[in-house]
Amino acid sequence: MNPFASLARPIAREEEMDAAELPPARYAKVLADLSRINALTLAPRPTLGFLDRVRARGVGTRPWRILDVGFGAGDMLSRIAHWADSRGVAVELAGVDLNPKSAPVADARLGGRARLVTGDYRDLAGQGWDIVLSSLVTHHMTAGQRRDFLRFMEEESARGWLVNDLHRQRLPFIGFPLLAVLALADPIVRRDGQLSVGRSFRRAEWRAMLADALAETAGECRIFRSFPYRLCVEHIR
Repeated sequence: MNPFASLARPIAREEEMDAAELPPARYAKVLADLSRINALTLAPRPTLGFLDRVRARGVGTRPWRILDVGFGAGDMLSRIAHWADSRGVAVELAGVDLNPKSAPVADARLGGRARLVTGDYRDLAGQGWDIVLSSLVTHHMTAGQRRDFLRFMEEESARGWLVNDLHRQRLPFIGFPLLAVLALADPIVRRDGQLSVGRSFRRAEWRAMLADALAETAGECRIFRSFPYRLCVEHIR
């Protein structure tokens, strides 16, 4: 990809790891390498910080029902389980992912700690979720899909929701391929990671998306940066 490509607007191009024909073994390697890079770039931090802020408003008397949309390798669910154990918060964890090749990878990591569903998150509406989360998912969606997803999270989460995604900026766009090479990551990770930065959003774009999707509650949502290059959106009730 041209490192000098314009980032004035999100890049409209599909990522290789989303291809149906990618063999399961290669897909598992891509997920494993992505997990390593996510750990290096502090990807779990905004999600765990969000959970701490929700906890500060009171734990309650029953387990939190948490849904992770687009669970991938299951690394975020694993970190959430550790967070809950370390703070004495009872949780019931679930994840949903469209790609059927994700579940075996995540289940090996989680060891049955979370219920994993292959399919559409919309099929899990009405199941009493306290928290709905996603990480590195919204930039994969079309504008209409993001609108529907924001509305789903707003309607289905009793305690709050979080979008944890990338921030479209020049430095991470240029620098990600070098990071991937140094981390000995699969070439797909190198190419898709850079593209993910290019497909992600900026603060003004998130404000417009929130206003479009959540007219009545958009003003209650918080858009915030997380070091090094994450741009997140949360609504805590």
